[in-house]
Amino acid sequence: MTTLDDLPIRDDLRGRSPYGAPQLDVPVRLNTNENSYPVPEPVVEAIGKAVAAELRDLNRYPDRDAVALRADLAAYLGHGLTVDHVWAANGSNEIQQQLLQAFGGPGRTALGFTPAYSMHPLLALGSGTGWVAADRDADFGLTAADAVAQVRRHRPDVVFLCSPNNPTGTALDPSVVAAVLDEAPGMVVVDEAYAEFARPGTVSALAVLPGHPRLVVTRTMSKAFGFAGGRLGYLAADPAVVAAVQLVRLPYHLSALTQAAARAALAHRDALLGTVTAIMEQRDRIVAELRARGHRVADSDANFVLFAVDGDQGAAWRTLLDAGVLVRDVGLPGWLRVTAGTPAETDAFLSAMEKLS
Repeated sequence: MTTLDDLPIRDDLRGRSPYGAPQLDVPVRLNTNENSYPVPEPVVEAIGKAVAAELRDLNRYPDRDAVALRADLAAYLGHGLTVDHVWAANGSNEIQQQLLQAFGGPGRTALGFTPAYSMHPLLALGSGTGWVAADRDADFGLTAADAVAQVRRHRPDVVFLCSPNNPTGTALDPSVVAAVLDEAPGMVVVDEAYAEFARPGTVSALAVLPGHPRLVVTRTMSKAFGFAGGRLGYLAADPAVVAAVQLVRLPYHLSALTQAAARAALAHRDALLGTVTAIMEQRDRIVAELRARGHRVADSDANFVLFAVDGDQGAAWRTLLDAGVLVRDVGLPGWLRVTAGTPAETDAFLSAMEKLS
């Protein structure tokens, strides 16, 4: 049987593992930060009609630049953004890959403050961009002074900031973004995949886009919109950034069906985003209950919670799995991450956690 070692694969890819999380058949799956609530039936019908309207013309290529979809996304974001400020792709992962293709690449470096989203270094690897794993403090926090010091030391071409951060869940203080923008020699990408779940008063980096042509804010419809299967991510930035990523995007990268489904979802955003408050309530319930039981828990502005366990987190993960609850082992010694879902899923998780006492 042929293996990767038998193929002329790139040396820097040898021994690597693809990104992924276990997809196991268990009663309660809370490991991938999906929205636990199904798409409401009226929205299902609207998306179905929108997709059906495209079927007869599938012999033709879709709108290569997805202009109508980008206009809808700009209207959703507000902040005075227009179609020229927005770009869309198959998930925010593809958006970030395109950014690294345009602004990273061989001989250039990207920097992220770990622990953070584990796809960022993999995207850097795939685009031939060097990766620098900068540090957070012992409580996973990041101050403006620490961030600036590390950017100054490494002088990266691309800086990734996650707000809220995955896997810790905490949003950045706006001063961190401002300080990094002032210091970074290249692009600053603020990954806001979970922004809709942020606690009241949290400031989005969208507010400081004007006057900062090297700032990019990436978002996704996978989480708050419950559109993970639709695969739609997007960025907001100066129009020059949108022009730059168009140099590296694949032709017709967004299918007509994806564009139609996403536009229908955006048109019904009030119904889809109606689950956000319910999910935030479950997140806060998990935080409060685990802290009451004596667990260390990271503050969360996302739809998940990072919590500490005694001893080996792998053994704790297995104990929860044996109880029918799948959470995520993100590789942080002594910590696990759980997605906030429905009240019933929270009940099951908290009940399973009693087995760790």
